[in-house]
Amino acid sequence: MKQKGFLLVVALGLLVLAACSNEESVSKWEEVQEAGEIVVGTSGTLYPASFYPEDSEELTGYDIEIIREIAARLDLDIKYETMAVDGMLASLESGRVDLLINDMEITESRQEKFNYSDPYKYSYTTIIVREEDLSGIETIEDLEGKKAGGGATTVFSQIAEHFGAEVVPYGNATNDMYLRDVDIGRTDMIINDYYLQSLALMAFTEFDIVLHPDIKIHPTEQAIVLPKDADEFTTKINETLQEMREDGTLTELSKQFFGGKDASVKPEEEIEEIEGLDL
Repeated sequence: MKQKGFLLVVALGLLVLAACSNEESVSKWEEVQEAGEIVVGTSGTLYPASFYPEDSEELTGYDIEIIREIAARLDLDIKYETMAVDGMLASLESGRVDLLINDMEITESRQEKFNYSDPYKYSYTTIIVREEDLSGIETIEDLEGKKAGGGATTVFSQIAEHFGAEVVPYGNATNDMYLRDVDIGRTDMIINDYYLQSLALMAFTEFDIVLHPDIKIHPTEQAIVLPKDADEFTTKINETLQEMREDGTLTELSKQFFGGKDASVKPEEEIEEIEGLDL
């Protein structure tokens, strides 16, 4: 009798293990397909990648239109979760969102924890400074002791700290707040992406600030961030991005949002690599 009871317990245990195994074998792609939608993490404040146009409650931007097109081609709906940059990676790890798209740079340290799609944007890093004196910055070494506005955990803040600057952190702030603070002297600079900075300056002409004419550093590749080991989902994203590259959709969207420039191809300028920067 005891043996029959023992065998019953073992059998039930095996059933539970089998059920758990089946549950764990469901891939992220299968999970998204079953839900019928992609939950996308983005800021909604990063012009012109992810933003709300004036008097509109609908997100748009280069990144937003890319993921919208990907979802349409994969026959999926989209739900957006807007959040500060500093919380994005944690939201992906926790499962709050299915992927992130917010002009996020591919770095070696992030690749250890997350999957990346193929790049949809190629760029480099520039510095916005005050026009009258370039904020006292002639070379990259002059960043030491200056104040740089930015998100606390971004690559651009790491670059600022690498050269001895003090990072003044912001939450999910809009571009005009960053730019105004450089203009009035609360900060000395904004280190960020060339395309984003160029468009921000065109959008907010009331500030006496410019792109530094001599500093072009740190070539970058931007991509969609996905959960680690979500390989099938990543493959589906990459296949769709490749279709969009081949049929000209990426180029068309880039020119729409970046003043006629094609950020979907590598820039021709000579860009200075930063020695000793561990990303």
